[in-house]
Parts: sequence; structure tokens; C-alpha cells
Amino acid sequence: AGFIKSPLSQKRLTQDSVELYCEAIGNPIPEIQWWFEGNEPNETYDQLWDGARQDRVKINATYNLHSTSTISIANLTSDDSGMYECRASNDPDRNHLSKSPKVKWIRSQANVFVIERPDIKTQVTGVSGKVILTCNMSAPHPAIEGHEWMHGDKILQTDTESSAFTAYTIEGKMEEHSGVYECVYKANPVIKGQVNISVPPQVMPYKKSEHGNEGDTGVLTCKNPSFPPVSSWIWYKNGQEHIVNGSGRYIIKSSGNKTELRILKLDIEEDTGDYHCNASNSYGFGGATVNLRIRSRLAALWPFLGIVAEVLVLVTIIFIYEKRRKPDEVLDDDDGGSAPLKSNATNHKDKNVRQRNAN
Repeated sequence: AGFIKSPLSQKRLTQDSVELYCEAIGNPIPEIQWWFEGNEPNETYDQLWDGARQDRVKINATYNLHSTSTISIANLTSDDSGMYECRASNDPDRNHLSKSPKVKWIRSQANVFVIERPDIKTQVTGVSGKVILTCNMSAPHPAIEGHEWMHGDKILQTDTESSAFTAYTIEGKMEEHSGVYECVYKANPVIKGQVNISVPPQVMPYKKSEHGNEGDTGVLTCKNPSFPPVSSWIWYKNGQEHIVNGSGRYIIKSSGNKTELRILKLDIEEDTGDYHCNASNSYGFGGATVNLRIRSRLAALWPFLGIVAEVLVLVTIIFIYEKRRKPDEVLDDDDGGSAPLKSNATNHKDKNVRQRNAN
């Protein structure tokens, strides 16, 4: 057996996770095991199993053309620091303890250093139409080579300063820029702080006015693009009547920052009006209004009938006009055609007379 890839030593913070990778080749395909030796004096190697350390250890191995194995440890503590050893062997007697030892296992080692996570104090301040986010990391901490500010996967700002304090300024109101922001310290390992801009729900309807046909299903939708997510949605009809999910013809589906009200078999008299979607979270309340208009089933027929009526009127006018002017046109054609014929006949007669006289 021989190693194709060996695990690499890493530095991590407490509460982080770490992943080590090992790959071996041989014929037959070798078995891979993971062992650990802590930093305490006289501590010996212990084999690690999937689910060890209160289920924080996960081991995934595949044996196809060769052997691959990954060990991951979540929610690291200082006790997880130490030497991790990947062992590989395809010796058929590798697990027999009573037989004389051979070179049964080959080994590859990596150190994992888990250091205490520094405390990061964060603050959000709104001043004169601006929002200022700050992070300040307490000592001791690793050497800092710069900072980044991020919102999701987008990098908002970056620098190469070594200070434990960093700030980011946003133009606008908090309600327009709520969400989760991160201040990232470029160090070994990388250290991140989380800054939340939290506001009451900023509820918006998908459409301020919805239209539906009588007898169909009406769908009204509201959303909340702000942070934190909505914890409770409530629908009202005309601002007073509380709509209960499953009552009558109403079905309400709410999930996080979106809610949907379905009204079955729309009725013009009962369902036309304003519907209010109200949301709440730990920072307050917010709401929006959707106006529902319902058309009769015959509403789509009236434009068609209007077009047909216009065509009939137009055809009738053309027919009457053609009927009235047709006799005049026929008379004009008879008069116009007789004159040239008479003239031609006269010319031929005169020509014949002149020819006979000449003879």
C-alpha cells in the first residue's frame, strides 16, 4: 500500500470545524483507519470512529479503484488539538493481534492546532442617513493582515490594515439595507464576526391590485425582503375581518418571508375588496394592502360582441353605399362607351367616300 494524498496540518478556532483527507493505493485495495494522539504528556494513540466525541466526528470512506477517507470534526474545542494519523494497510493479517508483527500499516500524520476564538464586539449605528457597522476584536489574537466586509457572497470593502478595529459605512436607512453582514479578519486562521441590521418587517405585496374571474381561484401574495424573517403572518379582509386558515373558502400558506392567501370560487359580491397582510418579528410589525377585483364570467364576452357589432355596422354601411351608387356608375359607362363607337363609324364612312371619289 502507498499514499496518493496525505492529510495536511491546519489551524482552527474553537467552535469551527476541520476536515482531513487521505488517499491510498494498493493491490488488494488497502483499508484506511484514523488515529489520534493528544498533546497531554504520556497520551497514547486512540482510534477514531464515525460518531466519536459525542457524534462530532464523521468519517466517510470509499473503496473503489483505490481507498479514500475523509474525517471531519465539528464544533472544535481545545481538546481536539493534537496529532491525527491516517493509517493504510492491505496486509491480510493487519488486524490480528496474536501474530508476529510485520510492516502492516503505513502512516501519514497531520497536526491540528485549535486556538481559542477571540471575542469580537459588533455595533450598528444610524447617523444622518447613514448606517455604520463596526467590529472590534479583543486580544489576544493572531497577526492581522487586512479586513474584508461581506454581505452574503459579495465583498463590499477590503483593506490591508492590521488594526483590530474595522468599520463599514452604508448610505441610506436601516430599513433599506437590513440583513447579515460579516467582518472578516485576514489572519491564520481567518476570523469572522457577524453584524446584523435588524428592522421590523418591511412588507410588500407582489401586486397592489389583483384581478380574478368569478368562480376561479384568487391568489394574493405578500413578501418581506427585510431581516430578521417574519415569525407570524395574519390576513384581514377590509382591515377588520380576521381570516382563519381553512375557514370557508380561504387557504393560507406562509413560509418565512412569504405568505399566500387563496380564495376558492371567487364571488363578485362577497370577495371584492381590500385584503391586508400583517407580519411580525422580534423587532415589530409591518403590513401591506392588496385590492382584489373580480370580473363576471361574461366580462370576456362583451369585447367580442362589441367587435362583432362594429363589423356588422361597417358592413351594413358599405352595402347601402354600394347599393345607392351602382345605377349611376352603370349609366356613366353606357354614355362613355357610345361616343367613341359613333365617332369611329363616321371616320370609316368618310374614308370610304374619299376612296371611291379618287377612283
